[in-house]
Amino acid sequence: MKDYPDKMTTEQARMFQDDVLNIVGQIPRGMVTTYGHIAALAGWPSHSRMVGRTLRYSPEARLLPCHRVVNVVGRTAPGWSQQRVLLEEEGVGFKANGHVDMKRYLWEPLL
Repeated sequence: MKDYPDKMTTEQARMFQDDVLNIVGQIPRGMVTTYGHIAALAGWPSHSRMVGRTLRYSPEARLLPCHRVVNVVGRTAPGWSQQRVLLEEEGVGFKANGHVDMKRYLWEPLL
């Protein structure tokens, strides 16, 4: 794992997890946001991968719309084919390359 210059303490990691889960819970139906946007909103812009880990390993995340989180180019999570189905059910459109149309469906709350 990469050693970040702005490494978190245990307490900061707990707060980061809480912030990530709170932000994901706010993503509107029919919209998506990115791991990087969530990390930045949580105050740790270089920790987008940690957002993904938080969503994968936090039991609380199962109750949240994690399917609304994609990477910066709109690609869905590898190995989670149901993610696209869930997004399409909400009206999210995809481009021919299989990525979410980020110009149309990106939710960017103010930082």
